[in-house]
Amino acid sequence: MPHIVIQGLVLRETETKETDKILTLLTAERGKLSVIARGVRRKSCKFAACAQSLAWSEWTLYQKGQWYYANEGTTLELFNGLRTDLDAMALGFYFAELTEAVTAEESPAGELLRHLLNGLYALAVLRRPPALVKAAFELKLLCLAGYEPLADSCAYCGRPEPENPQLDVIQGVLRCGACGGRGGGRSLPLCPDALSALRHIVYGDPRRLYSFRLGKEPLRRLSAAAEAFLSAQLERGFKTLDFYKSIAADN
Repeated sequence: MPHIVIQGLVLRETETKETDKILTLLTAERGKLSVIARGVRRKSCKFAACAQSLAWSEWTLYQKGQWYYANEGTTLELFNGLRTDLDAMALGFYFAELTEAVTAEESPAGELLRHLLNGLYALAVLRRPPALVKAAFELKLLCLAGYEPLADSCAYCGRPEPENPQLDVIQGVLRCGACGGRGGGRSLPLCPDALSALRHIVYGDPRRLYSFRLGKEPLRRLSAAAEAFLSAQLERGFKTLDFYKSIAADN
């Protein structure tokens, strides 16, 4: 059978049979791929390191029916900085689950893959503050998935710098505190610094996504707005987020 050589990041691994795994790979060219890695749990397997969650590798695959099968793999990046920090590792798993949720099977996903790799790099190598990386990752992921919020001005009065700025997480728009009614609990309060960071994330250079800094209170507001916006738009929860929060609360 013809083989394909492709680079991919393991979003999820599931043990099956005695020595096999089913891997969910994220690739630029083909989006999500379900790959059966036979014998990968044996100690003698030469590409076992490739078949762990959040491993970035080059794979040689062949297709049989609806499944891909791993023939061999070469590790490119394991993000070891994540594997020595439980908080960072939990956040990395959350990023992977989020990305899987918005990625289609067999559809190009170059931007989503780059975004995920950059997020893991920010945690593992740059050691950026986890709360900052989390908020920026969530918001930018939504932008890439087609849920970009309108953050250039108040959606009601058009004021470029809204008074008492709020993010309506249902409508995905910015508004002044006094515009559009009270929102029925749909809006999260920002502040000038948090709004500036939101605009940097949504409209700025993706290569400088994590380059900003925020004080404790603006970061708290940005984080709350980002998480609420994501929950409202995707209309689902994430077990990895619950796990991350349980760990972060203990530290």
